[in-house]
Amino acid sequence: MAGRLEGKVALVTGAGAVGEGWGNGKATAVLFAREGASVFAVDINPAAAEATREIIEGEGGKCVAHTADVTDAGEVEAMVAACVDAFGRIDILHNNVGGSAPGGPVEMSEEAWRTQMDHNLTHVFLTLKQVLPLMEGQGGGAVVNVSSQAGLRYTGKFHAAYDAAKAGLIHLTRTLAVHYGPKGIRLNTVIPGSIHTPLVEHRLAKQYSGGDLEKMFADDEATIPLRVRGDAWDVAFAALYLASDEAKFVTATEVLVDGGKTARCD
Repeated sequence: MAGRLEGKVALVTGAGAVGEGWGNGKATAVLFAREGASVFAVDINPAAAEATREIIEGEGGKCVAHTADVTDAGEVEAMVAACVDAFGRIDILHNNVGGSAPGGPVEMSEEAWRTQMDHNLTHVFLTLKQVLPLMEGQGGGAVVNVSSQAGLRYTGKFHAAYDAAKAGLIHLTRTLAVHYGPKGIRLNTVIPGSIHTPLVEHRLAKQYSGGDLEKMFADDEATIPLRVRGDAWDVAFAALYLASDEAKFVTATEVLVDGGKTARCD
């Protein structure tokens, strides 16, 4: 253990994984614990949160698993209170929840649009509403939000609500970073590109490639300058840097984890 987060408390939402393997939130929660943080691991799926807790505690770390729907204001308030009850404070907030749905204004229902906003943007508003006053009272803290390459450019997948929400998340983070900087609170965004996670295998391959996972990977890797897909640990290490004191002079910015794909003009 290098101890980059020694003595800190990290609240991680979306800390489980869909199926076997390492999702972005699960890898980040485990990495935070390996670096010394006490982790409050939140997921809408109780079994997923427990699986993360078992890994962390099995490695000698500290973790509390908690079940919550972070799109529900009441559950978010209870979640934050439970974290403070368990560990006394919150030094790091990592917002990792999100997911896409296909279509634009013509194809999507208004309900689907609002659900996408809640799932990808409003939940961050809700967590920050509870956590920012705590961090201000403590004299500082670090927030790491997870957006998407789709919040920067059109990626070839027509999911307009997701794209809009993830773009909004980037600018929300910048705006709050400027406002809360004098209060000692840093807010930054990790922007993953093509990341191989269980979510990809369980949902996106079926949605965009008819279930042909190998074809989807091959087609995607051909567009990535590094010619490989990333994994959850690539995202986790970026989040670790932004959450740690190594980034003490870094705020209102984004770290791209995309193998160079966003820089392409095609």
